[in-house]
Amino acid sequence: MRPSGRQLNEMRAVSIETGVTKHAEGSCMIRMGDTHVLCTATIEDRVPPFIKGSGLGWVTAEYGMLPRSTTSRMRREATAGKQGGRTVEIQRLIGRSLRAGVDRVALGERQITVDCDVIQADGGTRCASITGGWVALRLAVNKLMKAGIVKSNPLIEPVAAVSCGIYAGQPVLDLDYPEDSEAGVDGNFIMLESGRLIEVQMSAEGATYSRDQMNQLMDLADKGVAELVAAQKAAVNA
Repeated sequence: MRPSGRQLNEMRAVSIETGVTKHAEGSCMIRMGDTHVLCTATIEDRVPPFIKGSGLGWVTAEYGMLPRSTTSRMRREATAGKQGGRTVEIQRLIGRSLRAGVDRVALGERQITVDCDVIQADGGTRCASITGGWVALRLAVNKLMKAGIVKSNPLIEPVAAVSCGIYAGQPVLDLDYPEDSEAGVDGNFIMLESGRLIEVQMSAEGATYSRDQMNQLMDLADKGVAELVAAQKAAVNA
């Protein structure tokens, strides 16, 4: 039995509320159980120097956790003078995951920055950030298209992410913190709506895993991502 009482293949309750900030071109609050992430998308008429003049657009991301998003207060990284390695790794993951679903030619030479701020953490913050980040990105792109600035839709298909792992010897979908902290195997699966993989991060956390177990986790990820994409579409079409 999972600590939450969920079935092995059952997601936490997912909700995505859009238009939660006044100034961002796209914004949402995604809640996956007790993990809550504020995602905002900002459009700028510039690109990084390494693609300037190429005609290609760029999507990037920043990620952070509020001091009391966890059970004890964390020091703000700004007070330390630099970002931690985990933060840098996660925001790079979010950026490259979202870019995988973007036609950068159609986007044109502009940059969209997706900011993901964890309000409350209970496992799966990077997956929630990617899933909510796509919604914020979609809403920002909708504004570009409505204004006629972008002629064709630069978003190829939705991008979503979910965690899966081996907990108490069983493959489970969408780990919360009690499961994540004790999982023998932990994985993050980032996918397009079509099921094509963008990135898979899997690691043994004290126990190895078989090819068959990996396939079981992939099947769970397929189910989870399909449900998340349905929630994304419902949010942006509401």
